[in-house]
Amino acid sequence: MRIAVAALLGAIVIFIWQFVSHMLLPIGEMGFRAPQNESVVLQAASSGLPDSGMYLLPWLAPEKMNDAAAVQGWTERAKNNPFLFVVVAPSNTLVTSMVPELAKQFVINLLGALLVAFVLAGTAWGFGMRVAGATIFGVFGWLLDTVPMWNWYKFPADYVVGNLLDQGIGWLLAGIIIAWWLGRRRARRAATL
Repeated sequence: MRIAVAALLGAIVIFIWQFVSHMLLPIGEMGFRAPQNESVVLQAASSGLPDSGMYLLPWLAPEKMNDAAAVQGWTERAKNNPFLFVVVAPSNTLVTSMVPELAKQFVINLLGALLVAFVLAGTAWGFGMRVAGATIFGVFGWLLDTVPMWNWYKFPADYVVGNLLDQGIGWLLAGIIIAWWLGRRRARRAATL
């Protein structure tokens, strides 16, 4: 029960932090740009990328990587065009309600906080080390997920920095509440001795 309560408190704190970083501070928008002609881009995406999914452009099918002519054609397209990593989804429902996405985000935060609280509860660490441990979890996730997106898919550096701030500060704050809650038993036991 102690771990579950610590996780719930941590999830609430990180959820509030994400609201602040995305709605009140510019951290959540770092790396995003507005297209010069949105209607042209949307029309091209509607006709050229008709199915939901992720697209890399210029595209070279894996089965064509040993085909010298296909590789040469891709190389020319890659030299003469921008690199695109595009996510296409059905029409955006966020314009009417963000409730389903917010609920999913809270569950994601709760699962992450549960993992962090479970690991930290199994340590003999004090408050400071537990806070550091939670922060390291956030930076670890960023390092293994967001940084490779910068490396391989050319995500902008300011997006990567913004994500580090979002994850690092979020898990630092969640770590404070998780470490405090987990340390209550130890503090109570010490007070009774």
